[in-house]
Amino acid sequence: MRIILFTGKGGVGKTTTAAATAIQCAKEGQKTLIISTDPAHSLSDAMDMDLAPEPIEVSTNLWCMEFDVYYSMKKYWGSMKEMMNAIFKFKGVKDVIAEELSVLPGMEEGAAFLWLEKFYREKTFETIIIDSAPTGETLTLLSLPQVIKSWMTKAFPGQRFAIRTIGKVVRKTTGVPLDKGYDEMQDLFDKLELIQEVFLNPEITSIRIVANPERMVVQEAKRSYSYLQLYGYNVDAVIVNRVIPQQDNVWLNGYIEKQAEYLDEIEESFEPIPIFKVPHQGKEVFGVALLEQIGATLYKDRKPSDIFLVEKPIEVETIENGYRVKMKIPFIKESDFKLRKFGDELIIEINNRRKNMFLPKFANYMKLDKHSFEAPYLTIDLIKE
Repeated sequence: MRIILFTGKGGVGKTTTAAATAIQCAKEGQKTLIISTDPAHSLSDAMDMDLAPEPIEVSTNLWCMEFDVYYSMKKYWGSMKEMMNAIFKFKGVKDVIAEELSVLPGMEEGAAFLWLEKFYREKTFETIIIDSAPTGETLTLLSLPQVIKSWMTKAFPGQRFAIRTIGKVVRKTTGVPLDKGYDEMQDLFDKLELIQEVFLNPEITSIRIVANPERMVVQEAKRSYSYLQLYGYNVDAVIVNRVIPQQDNVWLNGYIEKQAEYLDEIEESFEPIPIFKVPHQGKEVFGVALLEQIGATLYKDRKPSDIFLVEKPIEVETIENGYRVKMKIPFIKESDFKLRKFGDELIIEINNRRKNMFLPKFANYMKLDKHSFEAPYLTIDLIKE
């Protein structure tokens, strides 16, 4: 199976490039699904057809699906939501407020991951294209399994058997389905952990950053790349959309010159990542026919499902009396990050992003010794206490 996720600032053309890629994959005979996790539902507009919260076949080898949070939460979060709702009611919280509180943060992203886990387990499709929400929401989606693992480890340290035993008593005496809700939570966690392993496997999953040759968009693309490297995801391409062709036009000359400057910056900043360019179409982009043309122009003689680059953003090596962790994090400065360690969990914070990195269990007995940053690599030494 091949999974390709498109991310980037809102409005850069993620949906267009994702849909064009999916159509090309289907044309090559691959059973392809494009799934949109963007609540704006731009995919149905781009394809110029009505889509559903389950996959529907729209042409030969091509299925489309628009993620619906309410449909997915009802499908996947039944017992756990019931447990939270019942606990809040048991504590005297009013019905409407309890219902609202029982929708835990991260449920939307978690439900999207569960769809992907289902498709991966069933091997229904050969290629899955993900048209993601804007950058911030995508990073929340990709970091969710780490956050849940950290939360579960702290909230229920080795207590699964106890909770299941006590939970049965609680359910019989109060009606709160504590044991069933916890089992569902644990099952959810296991599925999230599995799909994150799939996402971290560069032989299966690639992230492609979509940008326009504009200052603010390029800056966000750089930040996005830094965070994706922090989390360990493989970025195999940058797609620059809406590039205006060279022409002699008094109204566009200045804009074209600026675009050329930003294109040079993109080439220099993201090297050795392959850069693909999509010319500005000069009109609104919607409909399968135009998307098919864009896909052919975008990839030319290359297969869109190929892996264009594999990098190793995280490496761990043995040193005297401990371990050295080396991470590639471009476009940051030494003052941008903080390091902490709790037991076998190493926490790296960069601006408003956090990576919870779980080390081998024996790291409980190690301490942070020193760290250094030589762009773009952060090096951390852990030694025995």
